[in-house]
Amino acid sequence: MAKEDKKNAWKEFFWNPRTREFCGRTASSWGLILLFYLAFYIFLAGLFALTMYVMLQTLDDHRPTYQDRLSTPGMMIRPKGEQLEIAYTVEYTETWERYVQALNNFLSPYNDTVQAQKNYECKPDQYFIQEDSGSLKNFPKRSCQFKRSILEECSGITDRLYGYSDGKPCIIIKLNRVIGQLPAKDGQPPYVTCGAKKYKVGKDEWTDDTDKLGELLYFPPNGTFNLMYYPYYGKKAQVQHTHTHTHTHTHTHTHLENILYNLVSKCILLILL
Repeated sequence: MAKEDKKNAWKEFFWNPRTREFCGRTASSWGLILLFYLAFYIFLAGLFALTMYVMLQTLDDHRPTYQDRLSTPGMMIRPKGEQLEIAYTVEYTETWERYVQALNNFLSPYNDTVQAQKNYECKPDQYFIQEDSGSLKNFPKRSCQFKRSILEECSGITDRLYGYSDGKPCIIIKLNRVIGQLPAKDGQPPYVTCGAKKYKVGKDEWTDDTDKLGELLYFPPNGTFNLMYYPYYGKKAQVQHTHTHTHTHTHTHTHLENILYNLVSKCILLILL
């Protein structure tokens, strides 16, 4: 009897034929509840859409609104080695051929014919400023040519093995791009200097590998990043922008508005991307 009463109570809860209630509420009550939640969620969706719209009005498709955390660009080398060290044995081709292939892949977009077709021949040693005219955006921005032939011995043209077969490897130093950055100070473009890095050999004793380095060569000369490649306007605005077994430790410095960057590598070649 108790089970039958309980069953009837559940049936009456789901549908009461006397009061015409479903789950304890009449049709009008359910209608008001559904109307309330419909209006509530429409309001929330509208509020979200409004806040997103206001936020998007502060953004520029071609330039980040805030980039205060990117005041100094990073630096990297090509080809990449383990822990930024490139070690190989000249006599064993398999130890260095991957570095040659990596440089071939990296430099292929900088072939002289490709650059002549895609990019603009800029005036060197000065910024290539491309201003907008009020609300009229000057897009797409032009990019300056960077021809691999200016890298001379490290271009892969005269020596397709980039010096690796002779124990004089070419290393590309890549300075990352920061939108709108003008890196020169008092007309002095950023430049790179390389030397032997000191390492500890005893409790209070340090030494370096200066005697193993030989002559360091820079291409282009003086290890400078030419000012004509600045400023960078971003990917959307500037679509065509151009980017014996011995362990020798060297210290590479990039001087950019008196900011110093350190990188463990062999420094032979300089290229701007």
